Amino acid sequence: MEAKQGKWAYLTLLALIWGSSFILIKKGLIGLTAIQVGSLRIIFASIFLMIIGFKSLSKVPKEKWKYLALTALCGTFFPAFLFAISQTELDSGVTAILNSLTPLNTLIIGAIAFKVGFQKRQLFGVFIGLAGSLLLVLNGAMNHPEQNYYYAFLIIIASICYAINVNLIKHYLSDLSPLSITTGNFAVLFLPALAILFFSGFTETMAVEKTQTSILFILILGVLGTGIANIIFFKLIQIASPVFASSVTYLIPLIAFSWGLLDNESLTPVQFFGAFIILIGVYLSARKQKETT
Repeated sequence: MEAKQGKWAYLTLLALIWGSSFILIKKGLIGLTAIQVGSLRIIFASIFLMIIGFKSLSKVPKEKWKYLALTALCGTFFPAFLFAISQTELDSGVTAILNSLTPLNTLIIGAIAFKVGFQKRQLFGVFIGLAGSLLLVLNGAMNHPEQNYYYAFLIIIASICYAINVNLIKHYLSDLSPLSITTGNFAVLFLPALAILFFSGFTETMAVEKTQTSILFILILGVLGTGIANIIFFKLIQIASPVFASSVTYLIPLIAFSWGLLDNESLTPVQFFGAFIILIGVYLSARKQKETT
C-alpha cells in the first residue's frame, strides 16, 4: 500500500515540476538562443548534482557506465535541445501536449526491444490519453495558425528518446540508486554541454540584462526541473512500471496550460475537454495487476 501511494505522490510531484519547465524554457528563450538554453540547463543541473551526489559515483560498477551514457543522451541531452528549439515556434502548452506521446512510445519500444508485456486495458488507456492530447493539439493549431507545426516532429523525436531512456533504466540500471543514476548521467554530459555553450556565442551576450534574467530562469530549470526531477523520476521507475512512470507526461500539459494562462496563452473549452480525457487515459494506462506494480 505504501508503494502504491508513494508512486502516485512521485507522479504528482513530477507533473508539477515538469509541467512548470515549459514556461521556464519560454522565459529563457527571451534572452538566450535555443542551443544556449539546452546547454545551460545541462550545465546547471550537472554542477548541482556533482555537489550533492559526487560520492554516489563510487557505487557505480564499471560495466554500468555504458548504460549511464546511453540514458544520459536519450533522457537528457537530445531532449534538452529538441524542446528548446521547438519552443521557438510553438507555445509552451503545445509542446507539453506533444510530450504525451511518451507513454505510447514506451509501450511500443518496451514490447519490441525489451519484450515487456502489457495488458489490453493499459494499452487502451494509453490511446485514450493520446486521443485527448491530439484533441488539444488540433484545436490549438486551429486557434494559432501562425505557429509552425513542423517543429512538432522535434517533440515526437524527444518522446521516443524518453521512451528508450525509461526502458533502459528499468532493465539495466534499476539496481543503482536514483542519485547515482542522475549524477552519472550529468557527469557524462557536463563537458559536451560546456563545449556547445562556449561555441554558441554566449560569452558575447552575458552582460545584457535580458540575457541575465533568462539565465536565472534556466538556473531554476536546471536545478529543479532537471536535476531534482530526474532523481524523483528514476525513483519512480524503480518502484513502478515504465509505462506508469512515463504517464506523467499526460499530467504535465495540465500544469503547463495553467502557467500558459497566466502568461496570456489561450485555453479553449475543447482543450479543457481534452485535458479531462487525458486524466482518464493516465488512470487507465497506469493500472496494472497488483503483482506487476
